[in-house]
Amino acid sequence: MSAAAELERIAGEVRPCQKCELYATRKNAVPGEGPADAKVMIVGEAPGSNEDEQGRPFVGSAGRNLDSLLSKAGLARSDVFITNVVKCRPPGNRRPKRKELDSCHPYLRRQIEAISPRLIVLLGDTALKEFFPDSTLADLHGKVTKRGGSRFFASYHPASMIYNRALSATLDEDFRKLGDAVREKSD
Repeated sequence: MSAAAELERIAGEVRPCQKCELYATRKNAVPGEGPADAKVMIVGEAPGSNEDEQGRPFVGSAGRNLDSLLSKAGLARSDVFITNVVKCRPPGNRRPKRKELDSCHPYLRRQIEAISPRLIVLLGDTALKEFFPDSTLADLHGKVTKRGGSRFFASYHPASMIYNRALSATLDEDFRKLGDAVREKSD
């Protein structure tokens, strides 16, 4: 099966999913979007209210910040596959619970396997902890970390710039480094 067909199959499973309680309060599940041959995969925490309305990832103010940051990396939104560790919006924008993360993780793993990106970008603490449970953003942001045959790059979530303007410079620098990492030959 082609990567595009597998991604469509996963999306078809995510949209009606009822594996955790989040289905009861969502308007739309948000499987993710982007090219099946993306070299970069962006993984955030969970859909927000705009994403829940539209069924698309990163379409609110955090999405506008992400688009701007991607341009600093020399990337466009159309170059990357964008998804979240949780595919439905948690009520009140709370952090996802462990059962919710565990319910969605197989979808994320299958998306990674289908795309086989050169680099997986983890945005925010929740995304980081799914792959590096004992690490912190303070330790790993702006760096490439290899694990299990994959290359990961961690940074703060673009929404953090909305609440903490001081992180803007850090995110700008991280995404410049991301651009360098994307252009590097992977081993």
